[in-house]
Amino acid sequence: MDIKEQDILGDAIDRHWYYRAKAAALRKMLGPAPVSHVLDVGAGSGFFSRKLLARGAAQATCVDPEYAAEHEEIHAGRPIKFVRTTAAGDYDLVLMMDVLEHVDDDVGLVREYAALVPPGARFLITVPAFQWMWSGHDVFLEHRRRYTLPQMQGVLDRAGLKILHGCYYYGLTFPLAAAQRFAGRVLGASQTGAKSQLQLHNPLINETLAAICLAEVPFFRANRVAGLTVFVLAQQPL
Repeated sequence: MDIKEQDILGDAIDRHWYYRAKAAALRKMLGPAPVSHVLDVGAGSGFFSRKLLARGAAQATCVDPEYAAEHEEIHAGRPIKFVRTTAAGDYDLVLMMDVLEHVDDDVGLVREYAALVPPGARFLITVPAFQWMWSGHDVFLEHRRRYTLPQMQGVLDRAGLKILHGCYYYGLTFPLAAAQRFAGRVLGASQTGAKSQLQLHNPLINETLAAICLAEVPFFRANRVAGLTVFVLAQQPL
């Protein structure tokens, strides 16, 4: 997750509809297969690793060059490390949650971390969807690009990973977001000025949006049409 978004939401991140829904989608995408050691790239606060530790993962290593200092914590009785860099290890799951859109060489970054994990390790990757949905929010978060599902799968294929499954998420809220983008363009709103669209909502709006997105979780893996986020599950070949 982006540290800028962490700064906006603070302690409310666990209650925010967007992150609650994305954590639920992550668990659905991974399925029942056990997770032992998580390598969380661009992890920020370690939000998603913490969710997996609470669900039974044995340990997590969060990597982010922006950490002020490296340290280790205990979450749900299990260790979680926060480091600026890492070496090869026994990681069986690599998370790249909204990371690849920030770098110039997305294929190279995937290859870099694929070289650190054993055969069979899974990769769960999310990125923002559709370049035509570009807005000031992307500028604020310093994104380089947005992706379609085929584009993201192509990146992982060129990086040498085996694609297991790909889909879109936030499909039910996608029409509203798309309408807002189009309305902004019609009204002449800037798509290049840096401005975050993430905010703390009142409880009623927050719970309504959470309910809409969580209702999508049981079937979102079948959505290969449209959504705000691309989800891809891949694997280091055996």
